[in-house]
Formats: sequence, C-alpha cells, structure tokens
Amino acid sequence: MKQKYAVIVFMVLIAASGLTSFSSYRATERLIEDDMNQALALALDEQQSDVISADTIRVFNSHLQLDQLRGHAMLAVDTRQKGFRCEARCSAATIFSMSEQRPALVLWITAMLWAVFCFYRRKNYTEGSVPIVYFGGICYSETDKRFMDKAGQHVKLTPMQQQLMEMFFRSESHLLTKTEICDALWPKKEDASETLYTLIRRLKPIIEQHSDLKIEADRGKAYELKVR
Repeated sequence: MKQKYAVIVFMVLIAASGLTSFSSYRATERLIEDDMNQALALALDEQQSDVISADTIRVFNSHLQLDQLRGHAMLAVDTRQKGFRCEARCSAATIFSMSEQRPALVLWITAMLWAVFCFYRRKNYTEGSVPIVYFGGICYSETDKRFMDKAGQHVKLTPMQQQLMEMFFRSESHLLTKTEICDALWPKKEDASETLYTLIRRLKPIIEQHSDLKIEADRGKAYELKVR
C-alpha cells in the first residue's frame, strides 16, 4: 500500500474515533440534562419554593433516575435574569465518564495499531531491500533494482535511465565521465555524445521532480549527480 493511502486510513480512523466520542458525549449530555431538569422540577414542586436548601438537594437527588448522577449533579441559582431561577448542572468530567466511550476507544486503538503496523512494515521492507545508497531524497534498492522517493513511491525510469542512475549511485563521488557512461551504455557505438546528451536531458526533470538532486555537466567531459 502506498504511504499516502496508509496515512488516509490512519486519519479516517482518528476522525471516526473523535466523532464517535463527541456523539456519545452529546447524547449523554442531553440525557443528563433531561434527568436533572425533571428532578429539579419535582423537587421545587414538592417544597413550593425556589430557595435551595439542604432538603432541596436531598429531594433533588432522590428524584434523579440516573444513579451515577447522585452526588455529582449540582444546583445553582441564576441571577442573570430578572428574579431568581434554580438550575441543575453537571461537570464535563461527569458527563464524559457516563458516556459510552468504548467504541471510540476501539477505533483509537485500531488507529494506533495501524500506525505501528505501517511503520514496521515500511521499516522491514526498507531493511529487507538492502538499499546500497540513500542520497538526496532517493533510495536505491539493490534487491529490487528500484529507486524510491521520500514517500516510498517507485521512481519510474526507462532502462537506459535506470542504468545511468545506478552508475551514479554506485559511484562514491556521484560523478561519471562522459567516456565511462558511453562505454557502459553504448559499448559498440563510436560516438554516443548526442545519445548521451538526450538521455541526460530527459532524465533531469524526472530526478528533480522526485528528489533534491540535479545533474550538472562539467564542460561536457563529465556529469555529476549532486544535491540542489
């Protein structure tokens, strides 16, 4: 699987976990509000007063249908409006603890396991491929005979481009003389200068697109693969 698709799957799982958690929280919040409001209405109706006392709190708790709320719900007086009005309140921590977070947790754990799996799969793939050179954002795998960019995607090259890039990567200085290249790629051709020029010209944009490298000519006698 390409790296971008692995990242997309990871982000989808994380987003699904967050949305599931938030949805459960809001549903629980509405359920708690309904329970507290009905308990408060019954408590105030019994005492026929808006004044909060110890009895009000005791009666309020007795009318709560959700056992987890008892001892955690609060009563407050709202003075922002004309007159006084009692309100039932509950902390966000209490709402979160009462909400069903297991599905969100399962999704989150799945996302983490997926990330670990992709990391080790990519690591094992790279190690198993035995790359002989990593240079300028490109990795060459001797086993697969492939060039890969930073994203792990295959850099598509023609057979001649592939051979030339292998020569560049096997050279410690990443510099090749014109004679070296022509003798290796066109041993039976007397003058391969124009063919080599065309090959270099077509290879340059591919390398620059997939890496931080460029090919520079040294007075037409040599070519060097170097970091931009």
